[in-house]
Amino acid sequence: MDAQTQIELEAAAFRRLQQHLMQDRTDVQNIDMMNLAGFCRNCLSRWYQEAANERGIDMTKDEGREAFYGMTMDEWKANHQTDASSTQQSDFKQAFAQNVTDKS
Repeated sequence: MDAQTQIELEAAAFRRLQQHLMQDRTDVQNIDMMNLAGFCRNCLSRWYQEAANERGIDMTKDEGREAFYGMTMDEWKANHQTDASSTQQSDFKQAFAQNVTDKS
């Protein structure tokens, strides 16, 4: 497989993952994704932002989130986010430390 085809397939897979998370499974909460998988929609939007910044494209955290979510974070929260339980919040602290804080 040539490099361009690989890039196109990877981009298509990313777009399908984005569709799955943003349209097909809006019921799945970010906190549950982070607690179970070590990443969530916010991670994906941050990775998108970081990739843009690495290529000299000035993009803020909020702009990266809006690019990934297709809406502002406030809109996402109002439409899809539920309150996290104390157990979810406790588990999140550990997941965040292991998967985000330690990786910086």
